[in-house]
Amino acid sequence: MATSNGKSKNRMQKEADKDLSKSYNQFKEYEGQKYTGMKIGRSHKWYYDKGEWKETKVTPDLWTINFGVTKRRAGKAPEGSGVPVGTEYHWYILAHQHVRKLNANDYTTALTGLKYKLAHKRAETDKWNISDKAQRKRLIKLLKDMIDQLENAPENLNQPPDTKVVPPPKKAAAKPASTQTTRRKKTATRKKKAVKEV
Repeated sequence: MATSNGKSKNRMQKEADKDLSKSYNQFKEYEGQKYTGMKIGRSHKWYYDKGEWKETKVTPDLWTINFGVTKRRAGKAPEGSGVPVGTEYHWYILAHQHVRKLNANDYTTALTGLKYKLAHKRAETDKWNISDKAQRKRLIKLLKDMIDQLENAPENLNQPPDTKVVPPPKKAAAKPASTQTTRRKKTATRKKKAVKEV
């Protein structure tokens, strides 16, 4: 079916997908940092298969968790866009998980938060782009930034922290010398002058 400008919807969709593919691979800039891939502000939607979530209690309030599943895109990726098959990512997730018991065996669950890319591994290599030590440093910086944000906005505990890093506090201005110290300096200067005159 042709549109008012004579192009079919199918052809228009292909052209739009081609534009998205080009845009995905182009270099972009965000606050001085260059990057490729999805443009800041865009989003993904996924459907998760039936997965297995395992958790182990290690303290009264702390649990370790392990979850593995295949996620599937809601819709289709534009042809030619995205990274090659086999590419891997290492994400670190900071999130709220809210659950509500429905009966003896069932709970509702909702996860809201942030995920942060620590590293990636290209399809043609078996090494991550940065070392384990560098990934650890990135993670430490991330956690410190999150702590700063929570300390500066404690009222937002039920919301994920902002993604922007809170700037470090400004250094306090040097305190002026006390009146007593100033007087001592003046007295010492007078004594020196007196000695020279003698």
